[in-house]
Amino acid sequence: MAMECGFSVIGRLGMPRSPVLLHSPFVTLFSSSSVKLQIQTSVVPSLVVTASSIRCEATQASNARVIPELADINWDNLGFGHVPTDYMYIMKCAQGGNFTTGVMQSFGNIELSPSSGVLNYGQGLFEGLKAYRKADDSILLFRPEENALRMRMGAERMCMPSPSVEQFVDAITKTVLANRRWIPPHGKGSLYVRPLLMGSGPALGLQPAPEYTFLIFVSPVGNYFKEGLAPINLVVENEFHRAAPGGTGGVKVIGNYAAVLKAQQAAKAKGYSDVLYLDAVHKRYLEEVSSCNVFVVKDNIISTPAIRGTILPGITRKSIIDVARSEGYQVEERLVSVDELLDADEVFCTGTAVVISPVGSITHLGKRVEYKNRGIGVVSQQLYSTLTNLQMGLSEDKLGWTMRLS
Repeated sequence: MAMECGFSVIGRLGMPRSPVLLHSPFVTLFSSSSVKLQIQTSVVPSLVVTASSIRCEATQASNARVIPELADINWDNLGFGHVPTDYMYIMKCAQGGNFTTGVMQSFGNIELSPSSGVLNYGQGLFEGLKAYRKADDSILLFRPEENALRMRMGAERMCMPSPSVEQFVDAITKTVLANRRWIPPHGKGSLYVRPLLMGSGPALGLQPAPEYTFLIFVSPVGNYFKEGLAPINLVVENEFHRAAPGGTGGVKVIGNYAAVLKAQQAAKAKGYSDVLYLDAVHKRYLEEVSSCNVFVVKDNIISTPAIRGTILPGITRKSIIDVARSEGYQVEERLVSVDELLDADEVFCTGTAVVISPVGSITHLGKRVEYKNRGIGVVSQQLYSTLTNLQMGLSEDKLGWTMRLS
């Protein structure tokens, strides 16, 4: 017999969220005794979700065995790979309709029609965000409403319905709490949260799918690049392009990522960490790395390619810009040429998975440029420390970006 866990959360958006019943991964019973886990929530002045108490009650506690809260894996050896967890969240709606009630179910394979829109025509989006465990065992999410807004923007471009911001954040909260034992200990990593939106209904002809599925699964992760904060080595791609004006480069469409694999694999075979793409028109202005935004530092001025429809509006990118400006840096969003890249004092990449990765070298048309201090510059180190301390709850969140779960 499994324990039932119910919870209701009120977040920064101020919207009450409906309770959900699910089977808990934390407790297994060997009798018919009932065990109820209650998570009581309250709203604090900064509109952060918190829990005032967690209480387990059992009528025959001697017959119950509590399983250790943390999953039994090697937390010191986490890479950025998929680790199956306990639960995933699924919500469906018809074309032209609205998403309503989602369900939590055991993590596992899903069933799709061979003629589903996502399989035949790539009608799909995804997001990525992280949950961190603090030293006091509470859980932090970082700006989940920004992911919700970006998914809604992408869904409009792809002719798909999407969950509301409130539904999105509510579903993230429930999924993270249901898989709480998979959140790494403080300082050991994070729980990567992957929301998917896809055309799951059958559509043989080229048209929007008749049904859509919103799904969330999670996985504990370590560093995206095995080097961690150590510098990465990039090669500028001159033949292939990630996106073109008028296309889908500015939204998180699944097809954007398959398109970079060929160039990325060729680069890695030559010893590079990843590929930096140029614009498809002039072939001289920076766009982004395969899955990261790029920043260039010169004389303490930070420059990054402007969002003009071909570059993904990264949430970490946006956060770094705000943090840098709050710390007195001048940040410019504009066209940045490859010549400026090669003449920079330091270069770094940003993304949900990597947070910040300093660039140790850039190779362009056979010419290799190495940056000072092996690429770990003062600016990138400072911004990395500031943002990760905020995400992990090590510093005061004066910007109201984190959502606390307990």
